[in-house]
Amino acid sequence: MGGSPLRILVVGAGIAGLAVARALRMAGFRPDVTERLPPGENAEAGLYLPGNAARALRRLDLDGPVRPLGQVIHRQRFLDATGAPLCEVDLDALWAGVGECRALPREELHRVLFTGAGGAVRHGAEMRTIDLLPHSVGVTFVDGTATEYDLVIGADGPRSSTRALAALGGPPRPAGQIVYRAVVRDAPPVAEWTALLGQRAGFLVVPIGAGWLHCYADEAGTVAPADPRARLRELFGHYGGPVPAVLEALDRVHVATTEEVELGRWSRGRVLLVGDAAHATAPTLSQGAAMALEDAVVLAESLRAAGGDVEAALSAYESRRRPRTRWVRDRTRDRNRTRDVPPALRDPLLRGRGGRIFGEHYRLLLGPL
Repeated sequence: MGGSPLRILVVGAGIAGLAVARALRMAGFRPDVTERLPPGENAEAGLYLPGNAARALRRLDLDGPVRPLGQVIHRQRFLDATGAPLCEVDLDALWAGVGECRALPREELHRVLFTGAGGAVRHGAEMRTIDLLPHSVGVTFVDGTATEYDLVIGADGPRSSTRALAALGGPPRPAGQIVYRAVVRDAPPVAEWTALLGQRAGFLVVPIGAGWLHCYADEAGTVAPADPRARLRELFGHYGGPVPAVLEALDRVHVATTEEVELGRWSRGRVLLVGDAAHATAPTLSQGAAMALEDAVVLAESLRAAGGDVEAALSAYESRRRPRTRWVRDRTRDRNRTRDVPPALRDPLLRGRGGRIFGEHYRLLLGPL
């Protein structure tokens, strides 16, 4: 397909930005991609991709490069704090006809997306101002350079500078959890996605291939501790299952607080927000990357279908994406509320109906984009 004359800037070279750049290139556009951070500044982390993420990767023609990476996850196992079974979700059955679930190092997915986006990213480029013009957007960078674009796409995360500069919303709000992430190399063998649920806290381990585990833990709160390793041992030292061996093998732990972004609109003039910049939620349903990949597919389709009418494309894009991102936000809040239910009440319910309850959280996402 011949190149489109539309001048497009994608701000952010994470999963959302690179996926958008890939989708736009497939649709015949040639976007510029900028990233304020220097190359190589990605924290070591694992990533779990549900079946709808696999479907979006197919639409981006990137399922082939991803297929050898990480490990396919067939089942989610929920245990109580002692390690006794609560319920299971058969992921192959849940996502049948949509896509397989996969866990892998985040950097490996980033590498595939970077290559798929064409590999041309202007690093160290930070915007200073955005000027909303009648039919374009003027962008000035901190180094003094200035360019005019037909469309600016903010894919720069929950603390998006694009969102602030375009007056689309303020900072994200706390979602109420402190999260801990680590990649564990010398850990006990764990075959499937395995979560242990305690009182207002949980501990998750997921195999990501090569004998490595992605470790994710959370607790209710809004202030991250100074010593996350010590806090993990304090919180989860009495847990059963694989947790004691994982705690023993932990080295570097990344800690953060969860954030939500909920906006009345995602675009203003010819500036649009995608991914976490538009609709970040707590990572409870593991839908952050999946929603970003879906955003990319739908945005490219909307721009191509609009035949150069950017405003019509942005309106069509938002009308298609709002129901799915709202579903993810609401189901995330539903699942997070189970943390506040005492285990003596919650655990018998999960043993009886937990698999159906947790599977239902993805029902809308099984449908087409």
